[in-house]
Amino acid sequence: FVFLTLLLSARRKMNLKSERRGIHVDQSELLCKKGCGYYGNPAWQGFCSKCWREEYHKARQKQIQEDWELAERLQREEEEAYASSQSTQGAQSLTFSKFEEKKTNEKTRKVTTVKKFFTASSRAGAKKAEIQEAKAPSPSIHRQASIETDRVSKEFIEFIRTYQKPGQDIYKQCKLFLDTMSHKRDLSIEEQSECAQDFYQNVADRLQTRWKVPPEKVEKAMDEVEKYIMTRQYKYVFCPETTDDEKKDLAVQKRIRALHWVTPQMLCVPVSEEIPEVSDMVVKAITDIIEMDSKRVPRDKLACITKCSKHIFNAIKITKNEPASADDFLPTLIYIVLKGNPPRLQSNIQYITRFCNPSRLMTGEDGYYFTNLCCAVAFIEKLDAQSLNLSQEDFDRFMTGQTSPKKQESDSFSPDVCLGVKQMCKSLDLLSQLNERQERIVSEAKKLEKDLIDWTEGITKEVEEIVEKYPLEIKPKSQALAAIDSENVENDKLPPPLQPQVYAG
Repeated sequence: FVFLTLLLSARRKMNLKSERRGIHVDQSELLCKKGCGYYGNPAWQGFCSKCWREEYHKARQKQIQEDWELAERLQREEEEAYASSQSTQGAQSLTFSKFEEKKTNEKTRKVTTVKKFFTASSRAGAKKAEIQEAKAPSPSIHRQASIETDRVSKEFIEFIRTYQKPGQDIYKQCKLFLDTMSHKRDLSIEEQSECAQDFYQNVADRLQTRWKVPPEKVEKAMDEVEKYIMTRQYKYVFCPETTDDEKKDLAVQKRIRALHWVTPQMLCVPVSEEIPEVSDMVVKAITDIIEMDSKRVPRDKLACITKCSKHIFNAIKITKNEPASADDFLPTLIYIVLKGNPPRLQSNIQYITRFCNPSRLMTGEDGYYFTNLCCAVAFIEKLDAQSLNLSQEDFDRFMTGQTSPKKQESDSFSPDVCLGVKQMCKSLDLLSQLNERQERIVSEAKKLEKDLIDWTEGITKEVEEIVEKYPLEIKPKSQALAAIDSENVENDKLPPPLQPQVYAG
């Protein structure tokens, strides 16, 4: 008995582990894989923003070096081939100076970082740009200025006035950056992202080193700079046509629609929507994650993710009557994303990754919640039958819409659902059951038909074998036997038949 109890206990633990398989994420997996202590991101291949830029620059410099080495080797081969094919001395005097000159010009042309803005020549250029702007505003910046853009610009001007001279410097650098970026629309989105990240870093360093601004005021100033810059740049850098962001959005949206049948029980979500307060929290969480698409500033999009996550934690806390853990949070976040199906989800994630102030993504609750959202989306994209503890056959049937998981009556409806919705769900469940019954009957009928055909063929074969083994022989017709009461002519020894006699009286 003790052995049986231990066996059952071990099996329960194994089942619990299997339920968590594919959903559980350790906290160490959310951190940068280089071990710097900051949060990583799938878009940065598991690195934080700082480490990713270092790795990106190393890979980029390595690629550039390899390209130049290849170019030099090809140039030398071309020179040798040309020299061997020419007999004149002038052809043999070809040098490498032209190639060196071209290489230097190419390197100079490829410099695209915003650090040039803070050199002496750039400051002189900034003064010229300010004079030209005073005469005629740049149409690329002020073209089709929306109400929100005007409001943000006024708020930014009011804010930098409180910083006095540092504020004036910030405003000049922001105007110069916007004017420069307006002439660099042909750059790839990765290069534009690099320019924005360099601009953030240089402005923050400038405030700390040159103007000696306290760290808390620097952080606040950088939030306003990001708000001002990205509100104006939003329509150019959000989901640009040069990327495949829109294609990824459609793929994720289609995937989530195909997973509409996933229940909270399959994901081990510790949330009971029967509780009215919990149901309200779930609705608020879905509203926040959908509202993210309506924001322009990366920080505001992050704020929507943070509010959604806090509603999730409150819902778990109310349901379990205890604080929520990280193992409870991620499955619930996956369920919220599946239930809400936020619009342009991948585009918003990419936009935040590319143009948000990196300090927000690397540390703090915003970075933690954003990293969990990226993990949730990655889990949804790779979700399979094993992750939900389903057979592959059931998973395929659910994905194709042939059937849907059976739900208990208590888990199907919340108390505030109207009668029409309940009746509709019951009718759908009844139709699903009838469909399953019909499929089962058709399957059994086909099996019976096959059994009858097999039985007929078997009997026919058996009869043929018996006939072949014992062939039918037809014997000649024998003479008919004489009647027992007929006259026996051949044998006189037999007594004659009795004759009936009549007695009187």
